[in-house]
Amino acid sequence: MMKATDYFDISEFPFPELFHDGDEAWAVLARIAPFLESRRRFEILGSVSPHAWLQGDRIAIGRGTVVEPGAMIKGAALIGDNCEIRQGAYIRGNAIIGDNCVVGHTTEVKNSVFLNGAKAGHFAYIGDSILGKGVNLGAGTKLANFKVDTGDRGVRVEIQGTRHDTGLRKMGAILGDGCELGCNAVTMPGALVGPGTLVYPNTTLRGFTPPRSVVKLRQTVEISPRVS
Repeated sequence: MMKATDYFDISEFPFPELFHDGDEAWAVLARIAPFLESRRRFEILGSVSPHAWLQGDRIAIGRGTVVEPGAMIKGAALIGDNCEIRQGAYIRGNAIIGDNCVVGHTTEVKNSVFLNGAKAGHFAYIGDSILGKGVNLGAGTKLANFKVDTGDRGVRVEIQGTRHDTGLRKMGAILGDGCELGCNAVTMPGALVGPGTLVYPNTTLRGFTPPRSVVKLRQTVEISPRVS
């Protein structure tokens, strides 16, 4: 479960050349900026509110995509067809977003990829991460991308007992196709979540989660009489 093909089906993704055969899943993250830098054509074909902010000219917006008032997009950014960039969304550069995606209210995205149909509708942070096809993030989901205790070593990931050095100083999460994360879920830097996994609300995920898992947080809630 190291390869991008273990996590993603890119057959309908509008920018498949971003992925290379045999890639580790996280290798794409280092390729986002040069991929955008090499692109020569940036067109705005969707509907952009006059009250949205677009910074720089290296921004492409596909047909049928709507950018609502109060959204901010910093280039470079590629946004596919029929997306919603909602009020208060902040796309902070080096973002590649496929078709039929949602970047919602007060959601921040930087150096990340959304495959088709990925949705981060409310109050999310997506940094240095890849969201597979049809991924859905509940309100308040945070994909943490920086470990304070790594020094210059960068992020390492552990898969089935073996540690791998990603070579990345910052890495958020790899969320395979069809993952669903409940409200206020948090992923630690370098989290790898297999396709089809369901994560319950308020859960913190780290390391590797196998495909089609259900991840629940077990906690005890005590209710006692109020005495004053």
